[in-house]
Order: sequence, then structure tokens, then C-alpha cells
Amino acid sequence: MISKKLYLFLFVCVATLLNGQTNLKIYDIIDAVSEERIKSDVTTLVNFGTRNTFSDTVSNSRGIGAARRWIKSEFEAISKDCNNCLNVFYQKDLVTKEGNSRVPHDAWVVNVVAIQKGAKYPNRYIIMSGDIDSRASNTMNFTIDAPGANDNASGMAGTIEAARVLSNYTFENSIIYIGLSGEEQGLFGGAGLAAYAKEKKWEIIGILNNDMIGNIKGVDGIISNTDFRIFSEPVPANETERQRKARRFYGGEVDGISRQLARYTHKTVKTYMPEMNPMMIYRLDRFGRGGHHRPFNDLGYPGIRIMEAHENYTQQHQDIRTENGIAYGDVIEHVNFGYAKKLTAVNAITMANLAWAPPAPKTVKIGGIVEASAKFEWTPVEGATGYKIYWRDTTSPTWDNSRYVGNITQHTLDGIVIDNYFFGVAAVGKNGFESVVVFPNEIIR
Repeated sequence: MISKKLYLFLFVCVATLLNGQTNLKIYDIIDAVSEERIKSDVTTLVNFGTRNTFSDTVSNSRGIGAARRWIKSEFEAISKDCNNCLNVFYQKDLVTKEGNSRVPHDAWVVNVVAIQKGAKYPNRYIIMSGDIDSRASNTMNFTIDAPGANDNASGMAGTIEAARVLSNYTFENSIIYIGLSGEEQGLFGGAGLAAYAKEKKWEIIGILNNDMIGNIKGVDGIISNTDFRIFSEPVPANETERQRKARRFYGGEVDGISRQLARYTHKTVKTYMPEMNPMMIYRLDRFGRGGHHRPFNDLGYPGIRIMEAHENYTQQHQDIRTENGIAYGDVIEHVNFGYAKKLTAVNAITMANLAWAPPAPKTVKIGGIVEASAKFEWTPVEGATGYKIYWRDTTSPTWDNSRYVGNITQHTLDGIVIDNYFFGVAAVGKNGFESVVVFPNEIIR
């Protein structure tokens, strides 16, 4: 009788031959994510009492100062275990009370950054973020207890755990693990780091913002430990007028760089974690609300929000209390750590796939107007051993069809009418890992 392990090995080998997508190392990464370590880290963060951005910065046991020093020490311990593979530091910006309605006093908004440099493309970065800060009902009250177990100790613990797991590997691209502050007061930490990235001329592959990844019981009565949401904006906020006008004639209303990152995450999960149900939400964030990927989107960087599907609003932004038989407050008893483990793995495998992949083509040209074929040309990519053309129905949310065309920079899909589909091109590395799909950005004249 064939063993389960041998069966899995044979299955993966066949899948790899068929599509070049499945790699045993990704399953190892999923298995390495620890529910127990995530629970321990959430517990530690909750025990700081409050992590309000404007809380105590001197105490060693309470407030955001103690929390960020502990996070930094955890990243440093991880780095020590991987032969100093992480560059750990604070990045900070001063925010002032003047002109900011949710800032009670001037303070430094301090982010904790850990960079794992890539071996081949050290200036290309995939980022995973969690938020350090927490809040109670009144975000201006920075002394009351605000444990923030799910919002957002869960995302911060997941980021630390992803660093523990992925630091055991060497990647071609760089990975950044970051704890961002000031989220509840106006996304200050994300804005500061995005500006820092622009100043340093980082080439950002994408940011995966994790904000609440530990709750499975929704206020709507739904309980699910497999559903989760991927929020992404349709097109970049800083697109040019020329790009906007071109979209009227050529399409692309739902094919911006952040939406492609969302599709990449969706595809990775369906390939390696088919038990999960990734829900692509065609929206920047929840209705009228915001998250720490938005400041990156504002500067034209791709970014998405990964979070639970079924929120419970009695456990968000609430003082700890009981009213009318309802227990309010973001306490640790409401966190499902098995679920947090799954969403941490979602992030880890998405980052690993991207970090092992070659860059995406800079330019993808498309042609085939009034012809029974679709034509493509694209710029060559250093490190790519081939390319894959994707296409889908114009109403489909995912790339449903593909053709690997080898190491060439132009190809014609005969019999495919350009009017009826949307298209894109991805670069493929020798290890089978693919870049994000690039939607055509020029026309073949």
C-alpha cells in the first residue's frame, strides 16, 4: 500500500510537471506555522494592558513603548537564530496635536521593521504588516485598558510568526515584516513607512496588511474558520489622466496592480490551501473604513488587506464591559488561534511564492483588433526562464485560462478574439514560481 507521504510526493511531482506551480517547500511552510506560538505572542501583547499610540512609552510592562520594544526583541531573537538574516530597526515620525482631531498630544509614531534581504533582487520588497496599537471606545483615552487581542494583536503575532518561519529560507527578493503604529488615529504608521520607502527608492512588489485575523464568529451569526477576505482597490489612486482615458477603450477597470496582487493571493491559496475560502472583495477596504495598506496605495504601491470574513463589532473599539447581557471588548477569549494560524500561513505562502519569483514584465503590449487572434509582446525579465499568458472572461474575477509559451517575448494566441477576454502576462522562474500577472499597458501599433 502506498504511504500518504509518498502519495503526496507523487501528486506534487505530477502537478509540478503540469503547471510548474506546486512546490513541496510551500507545504513545509504551511506546516511550520505554529498555533501555540501565535497564541503566546497574542497573550504577551494583550498583557501590556493598552497599546494606544499615545500610551505610556517608559514602562517595561504597560503601554505601547513596552510593546514595541518587545516586538523588536522578538525580531532580533529570530535574526540571531538565522545567522543575523534580519535587519531590525525603528522607523518613526512625529505627529502633532495641531490639526489632528484624534491626536491628544504630540508623539512619535514608531514602527518596528525587520528586513530579510533577497539574494538576487535585494531592492525588491514584499511586505507583511500588523498593527501594534490598540484602542478602546474613545481612541483619545490612552490610559484605559485596551487589550486589542484580535484588533490587532492577531495580525501582529501573525507577522512575527511569519518571520520565524520564512527566516529559515533564502529568497531571491527581500521580505519585510513590520509592526505599524498609529493606525487607529489616522494610519500614521503606514503613511510614514510608505514615505520612507519612496525616499529609499524601494521597489515594492506589494504589501499584505493583516488587520484582524483571529475571529470566526460574526455579529451576523455566521461562524466560519475557513472564510477570509482580501480587499483591494481596482486601479491605482495616482494613475494618470492618459491611463484613465485609455481604460475607456481597452478595459482594465478591475485590473490595477493591487487587484492583481489580490488575484495572486487567491490563486496561491486555492493551489496550496484548498480548504480555505478566500473572498476577493472589490473595494479598497470595508465600507467607509480604512487600513494600513491604504497609504501605500495612495503613493501608487500595490497593497491589499487580508482579514477575517465575519466581524463582531461588539469586540472592536469597545471598552470592556457588559451591557444588556452582551460582553463588549476585544479580549483574548474571542480569538481563534487555529484560524489565526491559517491566515498567517496564507500570508507566508503568498510572500514565499513572490519572493522566489522573478520580477514581472515592465511592459506588456497587446494587439489583435479586428482579427481572430490576440497578439502579445513584453519586455524580457532578468532571471525569467519563460512566460505565461493568462486570459479570462471579462466578467470573471480570476485568471481562469493560461498558456506557458517558453522563453520568448512575443506570442499570438490563435483563435482567441481579443474583444471577448481580458489578458495578462507573468514571468516564470526556473523553480516554477511566477510573478504577479501584468495587465497590458501598451498597444501594438
